[in-house]
Amino acid sequence: MILAAGAVLAAAPVDALRDVRFRTPGASEELERRLESASLLLEIEDEVDDPQEVLAAARAEYGRLLGVLYSQGHFGGVINVLVDGQEAAAISPLSPPREIGQIEVRVQPGPTYLFSDARVVPLAPGTELPSEFAVGEPARTPVIRDAVDAAVEGWREEGHPKAEAGDQDIVARHAQERVEARIGIRPGPQARFGDFIIAGNENVRERAIRRIAGFPDGDTFSPERLERSAERLRRSGAFRSVALVEADTLDPDDTLDITVRLVEERPRRFGFGAEVSTTEGVTLTAFWLHRNLFGGAERFRVDGEVSGLGGGTGGVDYTFSANFNRPATFNVNNDLYVRAQVERLEEPSFISNNVTFGAGINRRIGDTFTLSAGVGYRFDHDEDESGETTEYSLLTFPIEAMADRRDVQLNPTTGWYAEAEVTPFLGLNDAAGSGARLTFDGRVYRGFGEEDRLILAGRFQFGSIVGAELTDVPNAFRFYSGGGGTVRGLDYQSLGVTLDDGTETGGASFLGLSAEARIGVRENLQLVTFADYGFVSDESFLGGEGDDHVGAGLGLRYITPIGPIRLDVATPVTGDDAGGSIQVYVGIGQAF
Repeated sequence: MILAAGAVLAAAPVDALRDVRFRTPGASEELERRLESASLLLEIEDEVDDPQEVLAAARAEYGRLLGVLYSQGHFGGVINVLVDGQEAAAISPLSPPREIGQIEVRVQPGPTYLFSDARVVPLAPGTELPSEFAVGEPARTPVIRDAVDAAVEGWREEGHPKAEAGDQDIVARHAQERVEARIGIRPGPQARFGDFIIAGNENVRERAIRRIAGFPDGDTFSPERLERSAERLRRSGAFRSVALVEADTLDPDDTLDITVRLVEERPRRFGFGAEVSTTEGVTLTAFWLHRNLFGGAERFRVDGEVSGLGGGTGGVDYTFSANFNRPATFNVNNDLYVRAQVERLEEPSFISNNVTFGAGINRRIGDTFTLSAGVGYRFDHDEDESGETTEYSLLTFPIEAMADRRDVQLNPTTGWYAEAEVTPFLGLNDAAGSGARLTFDGRVYRGFGEEDRLILAGRFQFGSIVGAELTDVPNAFRFYSGGGGTVRGLDYQSLGVTLDDGTETGGASFLGLSAEARIGVRENLQLVTFADYGFVSDESFLGGEGDDHVGAGLGLRYITPIGPIRLDVATPVTGDDAGGSIQVYVGIGQAF
C-alpha cells in the first residue's frame, strides 16, 4: 500500500461530518460499489460529530478498503484518506483536530494481479480446488480462502477432523503484477467418533435422542454422517435448535467426542386457517399438536376441517383426523405412523360418510426422497343423487413415494416436486370390488431474470382406478374435475361421467394440467396469469368415453413470512359458459 500526501482542501468548520468525498479513478462500477459499501466514513456521514470518533473512522478506512482491493486482485493500489487535506494516518490519535470539515477518500486500484503459482499441499484423495485457484487467474483473496477451506474439508471427509492450514507463503510480485500462493495443510491424525454427549434436553429422554440421532459411535469420523445425525434430530420436530459441537482436541486413543446442544420446542402447538371461494364457499381448518407425547419425540396431531360453508358444492363437509408419529422405529430412517379419520362429504353428486384407519412406516431416503407403505381399513356409506345407498368395506395397502427438490416449499422459484401413490384394495363385502387406485402429482418451477422476477410453474396430475368396476369403489375413490384444486373458473367437481342409468358420478381416470406465470411487480407482490385443463374418463388410463374443460384467469400474490396470500379470478374458456361466469379464490399459499 502506498500513501500519498494530498493537497489541502479548505472547509469551513462544521458541527458534524457532513462532507465525505469518495473518488475511485480507474475502478470498475462493481469495484466502486464494493469500496463504497465497505467505507466506514460514508456509513457515519451525517451521524457522528465527535472529531475523535471521525478520526478513528478515517484511520480504520485504510484497512477496510485495502481488504476490498485484495479481494478483487488489486495488490498495488493507492489509498489516500485526507482529513482537511492531511493524511489521516499521519495524524496522532492523541492529538485529534478540534474540528473536521471535509474528508476526501481517493482509491486508485491499479492493475489486477494474476496467480503465477497456486498450490495447496498435501491434498486428500478426490479433493477438488476452486477452478479460479489456478495460474493465470485473478489473484483474489476469497479464492485463496476457498481453496484452503476445500483442502481442509477434503481431509475432514477422509476422517481427519483436526485438519488445518499450516505454512502460508503468499507473495505479491509488483514488477510482474503476479501473486505466488503456496499453502501447506496439516491433516492431523485420522480419528474415530468418541462419546456422544447430550446437553440441553429437558423433557425428551436421552435414550430417545440417541435412538433418533443414530450416532455412529466408534466409526471413522465423517462430517456427512455427523450432519445426518443432526438432521434426524431436527426432522423429529421436538427441537428448536440442534448444534453438534466437536471437542477441541482428540482423546489419547484418537477418538473425538461430540456434544449435541439441544433447545426443545414447546411441546404443544395449535393453529387455524381459512380459505374462500365464490363457488366452494368458506373452508375453516384447525389443528392441535403435541411434539413429545410420551417423552420420546412422538408427535400426535389432531386436525379438523369444515368446508363448503355458504358455497354451492352440495352442502357442508366435515373431516376429523388424528395422526401419531414415532421417529426412528426399527431403523433411524423409519418413522411409524398410525392414522384415523372420520369424514362426511356432501358433494354435488353424492353424500358419503366414511371412516378410515391405517398404520405403516415412512422411510426417509437421502435428503429429498420419502417412501411409505402401510395397511389400512376403510368403510364408506354412500348415497348417490338418486337416493340409492351403498356400503363399501375395503382393506387397503397404500404405497407412496415422494420427492421434493423445491428451493422453498411455501413459494418455490426453482426445482420440482413429485408424489406417486398406489393403493391396492381388497373388497370385504359384496358391494366392494378389488383392484388398485393410482395417483400422481408432479410440479416443476423455473425462475428467469434478475432475482427470478419471472417464475414459470407447471403441474401434471393423473389418477386411475384399475381392476375394479367404477361402481364397485366408494365415491371418494372416483375422480372429478373443477374447482380450486384442479380447474379454476369451473364449478367444484362439475366434470365427471354419466353412468348407463343416468347417474352423474366421478370417473375411473383423470388428467389435469396447469400452467402459471408469476411476475414480480414489487418486492413482495406478484401478478399471476394461469390456465388449467381437466379431463375425466369412465375407463382406466383415460380410455373409453370422457369429457374435458379449460379455465383461465389472473391472480395476485402478496408474499408474507408465512407464505403467499393468494387471490385468483378465473373463468371458463370452453363450453357453453365460456367467459360467462367468474370464480374468485382466496387463500394462503400458491395454487401449487
